[in-house]
Amino acid sequence: MAEKTIPILPCRSVRPVLDFYSSLGFEVVFEQKSPNPYAVVERGAVQLHFFGMKHYEPTESYSTCYLQTDDVDGLYEAFRARLKAAYGRIPTRGLPRIGPLRDTSHGVRQFLMTDPGGNCVRVGQRTSEDSRHRAAPKETFSRALHHASLLADSKDDPAGAVKIIDRVLRLEGEQPTGLQRLRLLALRADVARRLGDEGATTSALAEAASIQLTAEERESAHDDLERLKDLRTDSSP
Repeated sequence: MAEKTIPILPCRSVRPVLDFYSSLGFEVVFEQKSPNPYAVVERGAVQLHFFGMKHYEPTESYSTCYLQTDDVDGLYEAFRARLKAAYGRIPTRGLPRIGPLRDTSHGVRQFLMTDPGGNCVRVGQRTSEDSRHRAAPKETFSRALHHASLLADSKDDPAGAVKIIDRVLRLEGEQPTGLQRLRLLALRADVARRLGDEGATTSALAEAASIQLTAEERESAHDDLERLKDLRTDSSP
């Protein structure tokens, strides 16, 4: 027997959702307007179903699904390029939006993408057979980044991440390396943008831009540098 699961996700209006997935290279293979709005999109072996709910609030949605891939970097770049072509920029806040590509503490490299219906599609590739969260590092700044990242991305608590980052960057007598500071500031700018704190976003971006890294450090910080570039570019309200 061969089985598979297909997510059926809610939205207020089907058409904006279909336009979004079409821009990503999905094909609309079914659309029903009555008696109930319903539609299906496909991209390769991936299929997503959507149903319309008149009084649904996308900004309050908890709907999510997981898309596993064996080339998360390639899919991330493809989706970003298509979104930029469709929207004139890469949307990193509001609806729709695409988040940064990151290595998680549980052996997955992933990014989060949210459609106009508020549905979060978590796109990831396994980098380890061990799916348990790694223990937090003992070193002060690496530990702070570990916990702040978990709050920001796994628990959707950007305010909690802010508290950790601000506290550790104010420490006296102990200073992060340039690479550690850049990573903390990249996350600080990211969560500030999510919280609508443009002053803190601008400040973190400016401080991050002043940090000098070696070629090896820049390679190590590739994901963080790309996120900083996106945040500088996406300055529209």
